[in-house]
Amino acid sequence: MKKLSIIIPCYNEQESLPLFYPAVKKIVKKIPVEPEYIFVNDGSSDDTLKELKKIQQEDKEHVHYISFSRNFGKEAALYAGLQAATGDLVVVMDADLQDPPELLIEMYYLIKTGEWDMVGCRRVDRNGESKLKSWLSNMFYKVANKISETKLVPGVRDYRMMTRQVVDAVLSMSEYSRFSKGIFSWVGFNTKYLSYSNVQRVAGKSDWTIWQLFKYAMDGISDFSQAPLNITLWLGFVSFIVSFFAIIFIVVRHWIFPQYAINGWSSLVCIILLIGGLQLLCIGLVGRYIGRIYLQVKRRPIYIIKEKK
Repeated sequence: MKKLSIIIPCYNEQESLPLFYPAVKKIVKKIPVEPEYIFVNDGSSDDTLKELKKIQQEDKEHVHYISFSRNFGKEAALYAGLQAATGDLVVVMDADLQDPPELLIEMYYLIKTGEWDMVGCRRVDRNGESKLKSWLSNMFYKVANKISETKLVPGVRDYRMMTRQVVDAVLSMSEYSRFSKGIFSWVGFNTKYLSYSNVQRVAGKSDWTIWQLFKYAMDGISDFSQAPLNITLWLGFVSFIVSFFAIIFIVVRHWIFPQYAINGWSSLVCIILLIGGLQLLCIGLVGRYIGRIYLQVKRRPIYIIKEKK
């Protein structure tokens, strides 16, 4: 019998966990696999760890938990779970039941056919979310797919089932700055996506603000695209050409049509501010990439475990 590892990153999910575990366990019983549940407590500030210990006491054979020394982020939690998973098949899903457990059955039988190495899930709508958040999400996928060679399926979730070969490929990418959606796509393999309508959280509220989602999107773009660097190059080149011809025009006009010469500092100050702002923008974009290199070469651990069982 194959072993199925289910990885669940948790951050302040004390209200969701008592509902999540029974719901998923009920579905997994319908699949001919030996289950392994790996909960990763990402430095929660509520009683998430207490809830995890209760669940682990109920089923010591199949339930395990990892608790970080502080909040390292969902990407670190996913990576820790993948490293700890021992199953032939591995699933990543959220604890808020926004990832429908019922799809696990279809995922399993699709992979069992041997045609697919990974079965992921994508939302076909974002009902229940703010229009601004939905619009920003759609724009992210459009921009990311325009400027990156690594294509992302719109509405794709981290929720997916993978073979051991896919998991090993993902783990081989030990980069410090991680964007799992991009990594899952980058490693390739035969992948099928199941579509479903958006599901609301069963309890609690999301800790993802619009600003955090924006930062996460920027991380994803800078991790899988050099387009921003290329844009700064072209902006600098165009700015140089325009300035060069503008200088020639001003000099020629001054000698041929001196009566049209304009004295004053306003236009000069505006030009200086424009070019200075452009330079700072370009330096900032370059600095972002350098900063990511800086974090990588320091070789700090992606996460630190305080407790596990």
